[in-house]
Amino acid sequence: MVTSAARANAIPVSEYTLAAVLMAGKRAHRFAAAYRGSPGVWEPWRDAVPDPSNYRRTVGIVGLSNVGRRVAALLRSFDVTVLAADPHASAAGAAAVGASLVDLETLLRRSDIVTLHAPQLPETRHLLDRRRLAMLRDGATVINTARGGLVDTAALTDECAAGRLDAILDVTDPEPLPAGSPLYTLPNVVLTPHIAGALGSETYRLVDAALDELARFAEGRAPCTRSAATTCPRSPEGARPGGRAPSPQFTVGPVRTDVLTSGEVVSVVRT
Repeated sequence: MVTSAARANAIPVSEYTLAAVLMAGKRAHRFAAAYRGSPGVWEPWRDAVPDPSNYRRTVGIVGLSNVGRRVAALLRSFDVTVLAADPHASAAGAAAVGASLVDLETLLRRSDIVTLHAPQLPETRHLLDRRRLAMLRDGATVINTARGGLVDTAALTDECAAGRLDAILDVTDPEPLPAGSPLYTLPNVVLTPHIAGALGSETYRLVDAALDELARFAEGRAPCTRSAATTCPRSPEGARPGGRAPSPQFTVGPVRTDVLTSGEVVSVVRT
């Protein structure tokens, strides 16, 4: 049996993305960079950052994947308009998570913040190329927690260096960036080293997902990853790390589960 914990990993990625969207709206990275460069002084730079607000922003989600759908649903709690572009999504499916489905170029022209959640395929390489980046509004922010190859790095670097666009990048192409990349030092760019996915205690959720799939297999049920549901049933609260109880005991003896996370295999043995 082969299953995937992609849905479980989508949770921390969507949480990271939500935080990035809200910080981008408040221009927090620009304020932080200016503050570091002007210790002890707030004026005049504090009032020079344009429109630091999340009220009535438009957020464009490129790709209604596991992560994209979660991000859209999380944004329902805020006073923002959510657009989505995905050639495989329906208007009804987008509306179900609080988004309006539009084509990619409309999304780029209308959005204050664009967050990428598309798969990296030959046809999506440099999905945001120089021509499409030029469609973004002045002052827009590009957030990428998906795959670095979705963005033309050279083109984005030029836009950010000119001060026209901001960027929050958890993934880049190449990864890591060369030591001399201007993206490391630009005040309107935030770089993190591919940390949006499960790390630390978040990996317990991946283990739980793997163990629950084994329980479904032992009970003769189809893997949850083959289900059309966006979430899978959970075991009762209780004994597992993070407050979850183990899935039902197996009658087939000890079971070893190998969970691949952040490049390392974590083995869990349950009797």
